[in-house]
Formats: sequence, structure tokens, C-alpha cells
Amino acid sequence: QVDLVESGGGLVQPGGSLRLSCAASGSIFSLYIMGWYRQAPGAQRELVAHITNGGSTNYADSVKGRFTISRDNLKNTVYLQMNNLKPEDTAVYYCKALIPPNGYWGQGTQVTVSS
Repeated sequence: QVDLVESGGGLVQPGGSLRLSCAASGSIFSLYIMGWYRQAPGAQRELVAHITNGGSTNYADSVKGRFTISRDNLKNTVYLQMNNLKPEDTAVYYCKALIPPNGYWGQGTQVTVSS
């Protein structure tokens, strides 16, 4: 019932920037916490950032000061601005709507940071 479509991934050099977008279906987007998660090859999926319906944010320590999560409730879209990217940021990035009981996931978008 909830569809999430991600875009904006790609290949970037260390120190570069990317902006990820996740467009959600339905007007209920504005009611729920949205999150960005990532999963590197052979690793567990991990939290990157959360944003509430009111715009409050929290970040993983590994990205704090470099990444910014934001949302546009009119466009039903959540963003992840990624600056000063590092090779260890390489992963598939997923957006998630934290709707009970299990949440809803996007399809993921690949981010590769390499020289």
C-alpha cells in the first residue's frame, strides 16, 4: 500500500557529494518517521539517519556532520544530502517509512565512493 521510490545514487570520488531522494506514495507520508539505512557488501544493514514528521533528526555517529536528512511533506519526499563522502560510505542506501508493524522499504540505490 505504501510505495517508496529512491534515486540519486552513483559513483563519486572521495570528498565528493551526492543527494539521494525517496518519493513516497500517499498523503500519510507526513505522519510518520522516515529513515535512511545502508548496507555494504557482507555487512548488516545499519541506520544512517531518521527524521520525524516535524523535522527533528538524528544521525549515526559515522555520518554526523557530513550527512543531512530532510523532508518535503508537500512533495512526499525525503532526502539525504551526503557531503565529504568516504570509501567506507559505499553501500546500497534504502529509505524506510516507519509505519507499524514492520515499516516499508524502498528498493535501494547504490552509492559507490572510489577513486
